[in-house]
Amino acid sequence: MKILKTNLSGILVIEPTIFYDDRGFFQETWNEKKFNEIIGRPIKFCQDNQSQSSKGVLRGLHYQHKNPQCKLVRVVKGSVLDVVVDIRKYSPTFGKYFKIILNDSNQKQLWIPEGFAHGFLTLTKKVDFLYKANKYYNSSDEECILWNDPFLHIDWELNGQNPNISLKDSKGKLFHSAKVFR
Repeated sequence: MKILKTNLSGILVIEPTIFYDDRGFFQETWNEKKFNEIIGRPIKFCQDNQSQSSKGVLRGLHYQHKNPQCKLVRVVKGSVLDVVVDIRKYSPTFGKYFKIILNDSNQKQLWIPEGFAHGFLTLTKKVDFLYKANKYYNSSDEECILWNDPFLHIDWELNGQNPNISLKDSKGKLFHSAKVFR
């Protein structure tokens, strides 16, 4: 397993060791002991989630404010442009973002600790997206920052196309009026 730091403190890219042979491949996708050693603290995941989306779907930028979740995300089918935004008011990278392609070929995982909004754009016909969360989803605590917020100026690489977004996500808040972590 290879761990890559990013421009946002706490965000890690995890490249698994994959064993290939003529039958296919094998990889360990989760090991609590190794993971906790990597991030330097114990994490107990309590919820696994899966979404399936068609091409051009943009989900996010989501977070929970009062009960922030840590997430470990990956793609098992298809490809996404995954984006995290630092919403930690005290952070030197507050308001900055990190983006990465996650797909079923590179098998990379992204570790997202508390204090980040998260979203992704699907790049292929069908995407199966999986993530582990350390706190239960709470719809009354969920917040959403508008995906195309002019302050964040995220390059979603849409090439003039309009993404398919939910009604809820279309009502996301501008970054400057969003609840942030202090």
